[in-house]
Amino acid sequence: MVHFFQQRIRRLIVFAALILTAVLPQLANALPAFARQTGQNCVACHAGGQFPELTTYGRLFKLTGYTIGSRTVPLSAMGVLSATKTSNPTSDAAFAKDATALFQTGSVFLAGKITNNVGIFAQATYNNYNSQNPDTGQWDGKWASDNFDLRYADRFIAPDKDLIVGLTLSNNPSVSDPWNTAPAWLQYVPTAFGVTGPDVTPMVSQLGAKVAGVGAYAFWNNLLYAEVAGYKSADGAWSFLSQGTKSVDQVQLKGVNPYVRVALNHDWGPHSAMIGMFAFNGDIYPDNLNPSGPVTHYRDRGFDAQYQYLLDPHTITAQISYIRENISNGDVTGIANNSSNTLNQFRAKASYVYRAKYGASLSYFSTTGTTDATLYPTNTGNPDARGWVPEVFWMPVQYVRVGAQYFSFNRYQGASSNYDGAGRNPKDNNTFFLYVWGAY
Repeated sequence: MVHFFQQRIRRLIVFAALILTAVLPQLANALPAFARQTGQNCVACHAGGQFPELTTYGRLFKLTGYTIGSRTVPLSAMGVLSATKTSNPTSDAAFAKDATALFQTGSVFLAGKITNNVGIFAQATYNNYNSQNPDTGQWDGKWASDNFDLRYADRFIAPDKDLIVGLTLSNNPSVSDPWNTAPAWLQYVPTAFGVTGPDVTPMVSQLGAKVAGVGAYAFWNNLLYAEVAGYKSADGAWSFLSQGTKSVDQVQLKGVNPYVRVALNHDWGPHSAMIGMFAFNGDIYPDNLNPSGPVTHYRDRGFDAQYQYLLDPHTITAQISYIRENISNGDVTGIANNSSNTLNQFRAKASYVYRAKYGASLSYFSTTGTTDATLYPTNTGNPDARGWVPEVFWMPVQYVRVGAQYFSFNRYQGASSNYDGAGRNPKDNNTFFLYVWGAY
């Protein structure tokens, strides 16, 4: 088994090298839309060149509505080539492409300055393995709306005052947030196969490309950030913000659901620090195909913090996020044993990048809760999962990133051994993930 695993890893490394050789000539002299607009190198906006982690300047660019610089062709593209190898795969569809090199996803972006006060970040993504035909086993790809953030912003500067105010139209609670501790930005590189985290996540993390919301925000003296927004199901006139079809996975909300965010920020020298909180209330119909009758109430409350040190040639980032969710079934009957449940999600990450080229990170995740917290519209399984994710990566040029992650589980679905009753242990799900991530 060890020899087989070593052979597979060597093949994956050769695959990455071949792909990198193919894409380097195309990407070395090309600039994505925002870089073309501002005339800046990627490290100006992204910490150590890591997309999507933002620097102080990158946060300013986002908060001012993506309008800094001159209008250029507002188009970019991104692709992910990957391979996963799980320690002990089964016949489950999650392991269908175990140790197989594949083209995973590709995205196109409409991104940049529209007017002096209006800018946009709109992403459409093609998932090459969106669904599997149960009869033939054939995988089908699909294009769908991804993150969307349209902004109007203005800035008022005086000797003793700096105020940025803005309005947003978005399709994912917290996608508008300028810090990477927000739920929408906690997972950086998408993975198609293998086991790469807990089965259960808070509702606020499940609504991307399923809702439409309008919000207002202000950032005062580079110190205090506040945002208020309301989200509803992305249907009717707002269906262009959604994944495009009403299905079991298309969460249906009742009315307008509020999202509130506050954060304190401080920059000094090469240092930057933030501490923040958010709250989201979601009223969800238990049957997504029949949005009527009683609803389940999700009340998400989060705390997060971030520290950055940016001084060439070193980049250091540390992040923590804690979300507690209270779930009340209200008048809904027949879907849960308890009238109320809880879910707790903790994540921490530290990363280091040298000369915007060589980097490493270490992440920890822990999700706990009561058993009925598994009753989510898009998730199954016991909520208790804990583990570590070490990562190393290399950026030979600013728009290509080659990385390797290892998802190591201490607990999974509430157990540290034999969690499924058939002898399967959490470590059987340990997953090695190799990727090549390029943008143009």
